[in-house]
Amino acid sequence: MVIIQNKIERSVMCAKIRSYLLFAMVFMILPFAQASQDLTTTSAQDEAFRQLRDASRKQDVGRASRLADSLQTYPVPSYVDYYRLKSDLRNASEAQVDAYLNKYKGEAIADRLRNDWLLIQGKNENWASFDRHFPLFELADDTQVKCYALLSASAKGQNVADEARKLLTTPKKYGEACYTLVSDLAAKKQFNDDDVWYQSRLAGESSMTALAARFGVLAGAEKTDISRAIELPATVLSRGAGSDRLSHEKFLLALQKVAKKDQGLAAQYLNDASPVLSKKEQAIGWSVIALPASIALSTNALEYWKKAQSASISPYAHEWKVRTALRKEDWKLVNEWINQMPVSLQREPSWIYWKGRAQLAMGHRDRAHKLFASIADQYHFYGQLALEELGKKIVSPVNKHPLNRSEIATMAANPGFQLAQKFFRMNWRFEGTREWNWQLRKMNERQLLAAAEYAKEVNLLDRMVNTSDRTKKEVDFNQRFPTPFKENMKVATNQLGLDMAWTYGLIRQESRFVMKAQSSVGASGLMQVMPATAKYVAKKIGLADYHHGKINSVDTNILLGTNYLNMVLNDLGGSQVLATAAYNAGPRRPKAWRSTLSRTVDGAIFAETIPFTETRDYVKNVMSNATYYAALFENQPQSLKQRLGRIYP
Repeated sequence: MVIIQNKIERSVMCAKIRSYLLFAMVFMILPFAQASQDLTTTSAQDEAFRQLRDASRKQDVGRASRLADSLQTYPVPSYVDYYRLKSDLRNASEAQVDAYLNKYKGEAIADRLRNDWLLIQGKNENWASFDRHFPLFELADDTQVKCYALLSASAKGQNVADEARKLLTTPKKYGEACYTLVSDLAAKKQFNDDDVWYQSRLAGESSMTALAARFGVLAGAEKTDISRAIELPATVLSRGAGSDRLSHEKFLLALQKVAKKDQGLAAQYLNDASPVLSKKEQAIGWSVIALPASIALSTNALEYWKKAQSASISPYAHEWKVRTALRKEDWKLVNEWINQMPVSLQREPSWIYWKGRAQLAMGHRDRAHKLFASIADQYHFYGQLALEELGKKIVSPVNKHPLNRSEIATMAANPGFQLAQKFFRMNWRFEGTREWNWQLRKMNERQLLAAAEYAKEVNLLDRMVNTSDRTKKEVDFNQRFPTPFKENMKVATNQLGLDMAWTYGLIRQESRFVMKAQSSVGASGLMQVMPATAKYVAKKIGLADYHHGKINSVDTNILLGTNYLNMVLNDLGGSQVLATAAYNAGPRRPKAWRSTLSRTVDGAIFAETIPFTETRDYVKNVMSNATYYAALFENQPQSLKQRLGRIYP
């Protein structure tokens, strides 16, 4: 009887537990279901919402107001009100903006409105309003707003020159705000002529010739003269450098323009003008020739940089200066020139790694290992290479603390994530990504992993990867390196004898597993196949019924993408580094880059010195991804250095 009673009690207890768990699951899922229901809309409502966004962007105030009125019950009121207000924000009152910001305090779109308002207040020099809002701007990622903040401080008599020099490094982000900042600091003598001419050359380096001319005028040049130096550089150079500072600076701007196309000709002009130029001006002249020579992988680039000595150059030029020495494996110069970089650059993992390599080559093993150890626990290209320099191999870390359902359910109930999904369904990827990332900004690592797992459950694999990538200590490689459509991939790669880890590494970089990913140049699908490439490959492999509408089909996209990847791999001697570069930049370019080599180099050096920034980063990321995928697939330690191999002339 006792045994029977115990069994009954256990049965009752189990039933209670099951009921409790069922109730808990319903309770946890309910907010998710409710949030989803709250965001349900008709196609007509969504179309009106799209039109509202368009009207707001065109500053069509009347139409935006009418559309907003028709959307009074739309379940995203913060955006409806934002687009209404944004359409005529220049004429809005402080009270209207404050009312909006108070009503939607803490939302991503409210921070976006504050960003918009700060730009208007800065432009109008309404510093009282600007100063009130600027400390509340959470993302603080707008260079123009930062320039206005320095202008506000300058208006109060503060010296902001040093802060301005650190900020003003990327002319493409300047807009009118940062030009105004330079103008203000020049007028107040916080910036001297050297500062202003540096900004002019910096703009010229970025091919922003109009801005370069405007900066030249700030330094005292005539607009027509400075425009002639930039637009008709050969005419100015043929007349020589002249005898005064303004003439010399115009000569250097003209030299910079010519050097982008013909470094040899620019060097001749500079040699001829050297007798009338100061040592400092000569160094600047050689630096504006050395940068395009480096990007062109010219054999003369290193000598040009040596002549440039310690000329004041951009962060971008500093990196290419080091890369030029790296390509020659002149480790002493690599070390010396990294030490000349701005401190912020020296702290980046890339230059910590290469400085470690330089120290190792110079026989300073302990110093090198200290540098390698400082980044070896970081999960990226340089962290992997540093780990190998310490004599270790790359493995897949084990997640020792699996998530529980309640942690994931908390993320499912997050209204911001629900709104992000709505935008993704509408194919508003920018807005969706902004809403998703806004929720992550204050999360701890455990919460980030839970958010990533929730993204996986709702099939937002790109959000899963990007969210999981944010963790540093608690790491889940199954989130970071997913393998959707694995059976399709196995079939496709096995038939071609293609490395599946490498292929997945490429897809992770290409599309982040977004099925309908579409690039700005027209590449489509998981493997981001260009239309012309798809047509060519389909014909090559005998895919008779192919038409462009099939490019986003998983089977077809993988079939075409893997076949093209295999073609470029075979065409480039089996080098994954070269084939990866070819997949991104076209097969001719890696061949041209390799043809400039004077000696065999290791794959890491070749990857580091790829001229195109996008392709350079792409190759490093794909090769890093592939190494981690291999560790997952094979459950064996891996070598990135071995995968990179060596690149032959």
